[in-house]
Amino acid sequence: MKSNPQDNQNLLFNLACRGLKYFLLSLLGLTIAFILSGVFDFTWMMRLLEAPIFWVWLARIAISLFCLFAIAIVTESWN
Repeated sequence: MKSNPQDNQNLLFNLACRGLKYFLLSLLGLTIAFILSGVFDFTWMMRLLEAPIFWVWLARIAISLFCLFAIAIVTESWN
């Protein structure tokens, strides 16, 4: 049972918050993998994490989440 129920929750904002949560958790996991690959000298993992296409896709996901937040904020303020 919820202690603070709200009827006017914006579903788009909830989706954006959930996406941001998992994006930040994945960044934390990638940071840990990057540090451990440097400590234990896993060169194959370092090459994978330093690949330019990897960072391009990561930037695309971050930009998409930013746009999703912007749309959610505009629609929330419209009402």
